[in-house]
Amino acid sequence: MFAALQLLLELAASWWTVGLLASFAALAYHWTTVTFGYWHDRGVPYVRPTVPLFGNIASMALGIEHQARMFGRIYNAFRGHRYVGTYQMRTPHLLVCDPALVNRVLIGDFAHFTDHGQYTSSPDENPLANGLFNMRGTQWKVMRQKLSPVFTAGKLRHMRGQIAACSEQLMRNVAADVPATGGSIEVHDVLGKYSTDVIGTCAFGLQLNAISDEQSAFRRYGKTVFQPSFRLLIKELTWLISPALRRTLRITDIPQDAVRFFTDAFTDTMRYRQEHGLVRDDLMQSLIQARTDLVINKTEPSVTFLETDIVANAFILFAAGFETVSTAMSFCLYELALKKPIQDKVREEMNATKIKHSGEIDDEFLRELQYLEMVLAETLRKYPPLITLFREATQDYHVPDDTLVIEKGTKVLIPAYAIHHDYRYYPDPETFDPERFSPEEKAKRPNGTYMPFGDGPRLCIGKRFAEMEMKLALTELLTKYEVEPCEKTDIPMRFSSKAVLVTPENGIWLKFKPLNTNT
Repeated sequence: MFAALQLLLELAASWWTVGLLASFAALAYHWTTVTFGYWHDRGVPYVRPTVPLFGNIASMALGIEHQARMFGRIYNAFRGHRYVGTYQMRTPHLLVCDPALVNRVLIGDFAHFTDHGQYTSSPDENPLANGLFNMRGTQWKVMRQKLSPVFTAGKLRHMRGQIAACSEQLMRNVAADVPATGGSIEVHDVLGKYSTDVIGTCAFGLQLNAISDEQSAFRRYGKTVFQPSFRLLIKELTWLISPALRRTLRITDIPQDAVRFFTDAFTDTMRYRQEHGLVRDDLMQSLIQARTDLVINKTEPSVTFLETDIVANAFILFAAGFETVSTAMSFCLYELALKKPIQDKVREEMNATKIKHSGEIDDEFLRELQYLEMVLAETLRKYPPLITLFREATQDYHVPDDTLVIEKGTKVLIPAYAIHHDYRYYPDPETFDPERFSPEEKAKRPNGTYMPFGDGPRLCIGKRFAEMEMKLALTELLTKYEVEPCEKTDIPMRFSSKAVLVTPENGIWLKFKPLNTNT
């Protein structure tokens, strides 16, 4: 009798356990899929979610498929549709594919899409998080107005000489690494050091010497910010699952030692310049003035600014200033190494312009490098820094000539990489062809089909600075060296699946052969 009772109790306990597990599984399934009817309910064509919790990005999250290929696959499957509903983990995102609608989101109806909509850590989590890229609404508008004057034509002319000095140091280091018969260089790292020095010198008045100093702290910590890692992947996924989960797990945007380094470096620089009465016509001076106006005197009572907001903007402009520029130049050299006739044509233009201007590289010289401009535009078409642009509806938006209302708070994605590789706008899109950006060809394409720097009011604030920096460095390199692929060159190019930006998986190795020229 006792044995039978014990058996019944064990069975009851087992069934209770099974029931509890079943209930937990049902609740978990409901929580991970409850949002998956969002686009169906609104009559939006959408990609059916395949995996609970992961939505449409399981292949990307598990490292099976690169995000450029994933978004390209979705874009191509719905070609002809103005938009497509997708699910990034549990969060509904609207993929805007039609160039006319893209143009409205970025420019024409910008007032409805003023924010990037990225999750922003609190100052306690990451003091460097709330930079210009993540700022929202009035706070973004005020800070943008404070910093924009740094990048006017007059200020850029003042910076040109400083950039040229960094270019000269770059050439000395390349010459030291390349023997007379030629040698191979990993250009992504070399140009990363160059752009670190440029942004440090021009924007902050810091002599970083990253080109020559292998132990440069700015370069070392700067690389950790964009270094592909499992931490970056988990950070993005937890934000898409639930910002509350990310806060609970305290997953930071960048490593804490890098946070401390950049916070101390920029805070100390501002303090030193104020205490010693040092005034320079640069970005740091604008940040110091912004701190005085917005944090101390509170001249904008409608919005609150903290000390951390000032340092965060110093950091984001430094980080963006070295990584995106160095990557674009590296991809440019890669394509020119594979396309010798294009490389020769670029070099011919550079040398002819040098002769015309008696070797003086000034504003007029840079403006006349029109073919180089086409080459850079094609580089950024094929390798845009961001695979998608992010926006958030800041108020309800009725799509013109449509029944869809994009509700306030909806996340919007613009598949820049996929649009840049759409054969309808760029025939044979995998071929590197600068002629796509001749005035005649550009006039044939609709607006909303080229956006490597974004577009509209949130266009990259440093666009013209970046273009000048790239032109100066590439002119120095290509008039002194011929660039070729080597045994370490990845052909075709492979992107890192863990990186936030479009980044080469194995670096970019190229052979540099000195040219016999006195030009």
